[in-house]
Amino acid sequence: MHETLLVAHKRMALARPDRLRVRWRRRATVRLARQWLGGMRGVEIGGSAQNDFGLDVLNVDRYAAMDTVYKEAERDAWGRARPVDVVARGDALPFADATQDFVLASHVIEHIPDPIAALREWVRVARRYVFLVVPHRDRTFDRGRPLTPLAELVERHEAGLQSDEDRHWTVWVGESFLELCRHLDLAVVDYRDPDCRGGNGFVVVIDAAASRRFGA
Repeated sequence: MHETLLVAHKRMALARPDRLRVRWRRRATVRLARQWLGGMRGVEIGGSAQNDFGLDVLNVDRYAAMDTVYKEAERDAWGRARPVDVVARGDALPFADATQDFVLASHVIEHIPDPIAALREWVRVARRYVFLVVPHRDRTFDRGRPLTPLAELVERHEAGLQSDEDRHWTVWVGESFLELCRHLDLAVVDYRDPDCRGGNGFVVVIDAAASRRFGA
């Protein structure tokens, strides 16, 4: 009975025009994620109800509580909040090497002070792929901010930068993110900019196994 009520509540929430528009706009990104990751089991960093890819994932979040500002925003936007399966920092996952088929992170890496550490951690954990959706500076509220130079990212990583401050630490466009991938010898196997029609981000798919061979 409880499960039936949850399904009914979800359907009612999705019936709102604004939510239907979001679902329609994201269809291309969701299809692409399923193309690369469908039939596998993996990890999603900071998954949310309004950004559900319909994949077999463990949802990793820094906080277990369902009353955080992000969970409240999920309920406001989507009528429900997605449960957290594993409590951990996005750049310090409690999984052994290559034990998850993939790592998925949508609009997450910009919140991590040391994105190099995050990318290396995700490549370590993923057996097959790392699938990223990254906000494009010029299509978000970050427009007008300078791009974050690669040298600064390297400095942050060498310093082991960590912080609990929640903000967009890094600002990219597609090419500057690909520059970072080349610097780290990450094997990029797909790249889409924009991520979907009218989308505010871009997609980067990394072959984790090949990246480990390259030394990332």
